[in-house]
Amino acid sequence: MLRRTLAIALAVPVAAVLAPGSPANAATPLSGAIFTTDASGVPVNLNIYAAKEDVYLNGGPGINAPDEAAGLPAGTYSFQVTDPSGKTLLSTDPVTCRQFTVDDSGVIRSVAAGGACAHATGTDGEDAGLTVQLFPYADTPNNGGVYKVWVSPTELLDCTAVGNKNCFVPRYSKTDNFKVRNNRIVEIDTRFVKPGVAEPVDGLAATWIDTNGASNVKYSEYNPGMLAFHEAHVEAAEQGQHQIVVSDQPGCTVASAHADGRTYLPVGGSVTVPVSVRNHLSADYTYFVDVHCAD
Repeated sequence: MLRRTLAIALAVPVAAVLAPGSPANAATPLSGAIFTTDASGVPVNLNIYAAKEDVYLNGGPGINAPDEAAGLPAGTYSFQVTDPSGKTLLSTDPVTCRQFTVDDSGVIRSVAAGGACAHATGTDGEDAGLTVQLFPYADTPNNGGVYKVWVSPTELLDCTAVGNKNCFVPRYSKTDNFKVRNNRIVEIDTRFVKPGVAEPVDGLAATWIDTNGASNVKYSEYNPGMLAFHEAHVEAAEQGQHQIVVSDQPGCTVASAHADGRTYLPVGGSVTVPVSVRNHLSADYTYFVDVHCAD
């Protein structure tokens, strides 16, 4: 059934949304961030849901991020829901239905690009932009109940690119993981420590690169309801090799990073920490990355 859905969703519509001469080989990765949330958009980085219909897409940024920090660049975007590997397409409607536009402020403003089959929307309670419902999509085959949402500029969808996931190219995509009806916690939490400051510092950015090579930006925050305790929080991390990348930024010049008993030093103002997530089906688990700021 999934194979048939893939054929229906991709065989014709992708050709329709790719404009001639579109920059499918753009030189730089996609900037900004995405988050899953509910229809209201107020719990900006919610990741565990009671039903598939409850999951909506938000263009960010997080609670403690600067207003302009994590907004997607203006343009038209497509999205898909897959298993964590990206190999199994779970979205069941054509990609032409799964489109939205972002304005210059980084806020989702319209799903008109999706035409008559555009997805349902809500109103973001923080920035008055739109949230976009991800449903319809099939159940994930992942044993841990993990789903992955992808967002990419429509003009950068490329079904011929090496390593593409249903025409979404990881380098030009933002991803976020979420779970439905599964409360098992497997997370990667990045904490920022500064000299003379008792608690880890909020409002600092860490880039998460997932097992497919797609990325997203997370900001450290104190938000117990979202399972963030002065951390840049990645929930529902899938099994495999992830990376956390932290660069010098206002409020933190990176001195070192520590994870799993190892120390990593910055090169050129940026430090990359590998995080190897194991298969956690019987118990919760948190992988910590501690970043020491020189100032």
